[in-house]
Amino acid sequence: MKFNKLTKEEEQVIVNKGTEWPFSGEYGNFFKDGTYVCRRCNAPLYRSKDKFDAHCGWPAFDDEIPGAVKHIPPDGIHKILGASDELECARCGAHLGHFYKGEGLTPKNVRHCVNSLSMKFIPKEKDKNEK
Repeated sequence: MKFNKLTKEEEQVIVNKGTEWPFSGEYGNFFKDGTYVCRRCNAPLYRSKDKFDAHCGWPAFDDEIPGAVKHIPPDGIHKILGASDELECARCGAHLGHFYKGEGLTPKNVRHCVNSLSMKFIPKEKDKNEK
């Protein structure tokens, strides 16, 4: 599988399972219509309709595109902090962030806490008949 070239910061998060600083990512307060894809392999991960403001410093989603995200039991500090799972791109294994449940932030009662550096946003194409 061919991967996109990553910056040192992206590699630290995606390959080395790091975390970007809270409130530093480009998608934290970003709410346009479109799809978020894996920065490493371009696999679609999340739809903008599932994004919400969790006031946590990272992009938050309460659903994923079916089959796009792999859930792995957490370890280390994230387990201590209450993460239910680590999140990876199901296609390439890129580290995305962590999964939390039971917070009551949305009716689905789950939060995918994802690093902006792990994703790229693809805007929804405008209707070709739209003037």
